[in-house]
Amino acid sequence: MSQLRTFKAILWRDVFVTGRELPSFLAQVIIQPFFILFIFAKVLGDIGYVQGDFAQVLLPGIIAMNGFLGALQNTTLPLVLDFSWTREIEDRLLAPISIPLVAVEKIVFGAVRGFFAAVLMVPVGFVMLDVSWAWEGIPGALLVIVLGCLAGGAVGLVIGTSVPARRVNVMFAVILTPLLFTGSSQFPWRSLSDDLLWFKVVCALNPLTYVSEGMRAELVPEVPHIPLPIVLLVLVVAIAGFGGLGLRGFMKRALD
Repeated sequence: MSQLRTFKAILWRDVFVTGRELPSFLAQVIIQPFFILFIFAKVLGDIGYVQGDFAQVLLPGIIAMNGFLGALQNTTLPLVLDFSWTREIEDRLLAPISIPLVAVEKIVFGAVRGFFAAVLMVPVGFVMLDVSWAWEGIPGALLVIVLGCLAGGAVGLVIGTSVPARRVNVMFAVILTPLLFTGSSQFPWRSLSDDLLWFKVVCALNPLTYVSEGMRAELVPEVPHIPLPIVLLVLVVAIAGFGGLGLRGFMKRALD
């Protein structure tokens, strides 16, 4: 019980710090997806370069992208700093809590920030675009986004314990950009033709694809999508797999 209380205290401290940094957090999680929605759905839709129902496809994908990548970045960047010159990680390791739980707290905190980043895009999207959802799918969509944020946090733990601080800028170009554009957030995965089979396979290897597809399955079920049971299974496997790899890397860095 004492470890659980310590875990909650550390998590609450991180959430409290987020509240104090609210303007910078909002800028980080709103600006990029706002302009993606504005340009791809609003501008291109108004001038006729995309179909009128493209916003229905895009908004769930952008919400998924914001949650997954928000969790990934908010797990990765603090870890990179903690293990570099700030050495703040040493204070965490001295707390009365096991080392693996410190790593789990990093994943959970990143997922919490990712979840809020995803939820923030809902009112933005509805104000900007003319969309309609199957509201009975909201509980399933919440489950998908929670699992997606945890998966993003687990991937972030792997990256954060693998990338040195001096290469963090390279990480964004080499890792985040491919994740962004192969995560099916801008298109339904099942709509990809056999002519793009290689790209379809690449997208299938990206956990973000399953978050995007799961959101569409629940909110716009008329759009072709991966079945929800497959989405949930893949996300659980991704959390376990990347979480295990991340814990191994965290233990190695923490005990060096």
